[in-house]
Amino acid sequence: MEGKVDTKMLSKFEKAIDKARLILHNHTSLLRVGCRPRQLHMAKKTTPSKVQALYELCKKTFMPSATPHLSSQAVHSICSLLDTVSPSDVGLKEESPDDDRGLGIFGLNGLNRVARWAQPITYLDIYECDGFTMCIFCFPTSSVIPLHDHPGMTVFSRVLYGSLHVKAYDWIEPACFQEAKGPVRLAKLAVDEVLTPASGTSVLYPKSGGNLHSFTAVTPCAVLDILSPSYREDAGRKCTYYIDYPYSTFAAGNKAEITDEKEEHAWLAEVDTPDDLYMRSGIYAGPALQP
Repeated sequence: MEGKVDTKMLSKFEKAIDKARLILHNHTSLLRVGCRPRQLHMAKKTTPSKVQALYELCKKTFMPSATPHLSSQAVHSICSLLDTVSPSDVGLKEESPDDDRGLGIFGLNGLNRVARWAQPITYLDIYECDGFTMCIFCFPTSSVIPLHDHPGMTVFSRVLYGSLHVKAYDWIEPACFQEAKGPVRLAKLAVDEVLTPASGTSVLYPKSGGNLHSFTAVTPCAVLDILSPSYREDAGRKCTYYIDYPYSTFAAGNKAEITDEKEEHAWLAEVDTPDDLYMRSGIYAGPALQP
């Protein structure tokens, strides 16, 4: 019938217009805040890197000041997280056992080939504050970090790749000294083994677990360390180097005569920083930390 409006058709038309207005309004709002419609669905929460998670856990555990006596739960939490870290998580590529350069991220580009013993251990600084230090050591085969201590410190060590021989001592208490060419102090062997990634995280404490240790690379290897508190000479945390002598060397006249397990004991003498400790700083190439 002429002049009569189809109310059903009008209703559908009005709904279509309202829907178009709503879409246009939403699109305009997104453009105002600098977002495209698709970005709204892509804005997902990213998972923090292993290194970031480790940093956050260390900050929670060791700050505002390092705790000399960590709870077993705190130690377990750090070890559990460290055990999941792989070379790629910290920007490293595993060295081939046939490649004994051990130069971490440097390789030999631009360097002359020299004897293996002359290749440096590369130190990568991830983070350092008074409360804790996160760092990596990259070793060429047969390289050595000589026997040294960690006064009042707790150290977590995780072999990321390769094989590393660790020899470690703890002081005998009460302290037992002998006068030879210089004072020597009695210590007991705590660790003498080869560690690999399968060994998991090892922990040394201020007075146990092998606080004085040396590292020798069996193959090219890398070690991720967490030290707490950090070395700081003015706070009495100076790194001191030692040389070990068999117990029998200075046993004569020893007031604390040991009858059993003599091979498990040694006399340690303080020495200057060894001249053949060949170490250089490298650039950490893993995920950046967000303090």
